[in-house]
Amino acid sequence: MTRAEVGTSDLLMITFDALRYDVAQSALCAGRTPFLAKVVGGEWECRHSPGNFTYAAHAAYFAGFWPTPVSNGGHKRPFALRFAGSRSVDSATCVVDGDNIVAGLQRLGYRTLCIGGVGFFNKLNPLGNVFPALFEESVWRPEFAVSEVHSAREQVRQAMAMIEESPADQPLFLFVNLSATHPPTHIYVRGASGESTETQAAALAYVDRQLPPLFAKLAERGRGGTAYLMSDHGTLFGENELTGHRVAHPLVWTVPYAEYSWEPGA
Repeated sequence: MTRAEVGTSDLLMITFDALRYDVAQSALCAGRTPFLAKVVGGEWECRHSPGNFTYAAHAAYFAGFWPTPVSNGGHKRPFALRFAGSRSVDSATCVVDGDNIVAGLQRLGYRTLCIGGVGFFNKLNPLGNVFPALFEESVWRPEFAVSEVHSAREQVRQAMAMIEESPADQPLFLFVNLSATHPPTHIYVRGASGESTETQAAALAYVDRQLPPLFAKLAERGRGGTAYLMSDHGTLFGENELTGHRVAHPLVWTVPYAEYSWEPGA
């Protein structure tokens, strides 16, 4: 998306919670995520997350600090808050005012919507309300939780309903935190009792099957737009005798990233 299109085109931001880069790329190459292969363009970009667990990464994301290319080399950010001395903005960066990019986009006329997933978006306690409270409208239901095998299906259904209810003459910023790729992912492999790269790949394949209607619904609005797809962090399945995340490990810091745009009227 160009800076000139901000304020007219729709924006979609999806975080695949806890999804490892190697799992995403292997699943794509094996043909297990055919829809994402079309969206991503054949290969996920390898990037580094600013955080090693959900809260830290999303706090950075909503401040405009998205995953950084592993090569860096003067990477410029697509969105940023007005901040003196920032070296990662250029003429193409959409710089907004405020303490988070959600509020900044709202000031530009966007309707801001959040579909929660993992616990940091569940609105069941003060901490679980921090991120949802940034948005004009946010929804979390137990059906979206990490333990629910059809979480992505229900999240997409909710997102589509909110898109349907949104004014056609107002651009959307839709954020979705997909919980299916976060452990427990063994629920996507019959007979599996533990977590592994295989169970996470199966969870991602399930998510891939749920996404086409969401992208089609956004395209129906006729505004054009850009989707930003990323993981917030990876997770460990026994490597170096470690499990989970919130640790400094390359497989936790390294995440998949992609951008996808569609034209008005597409």
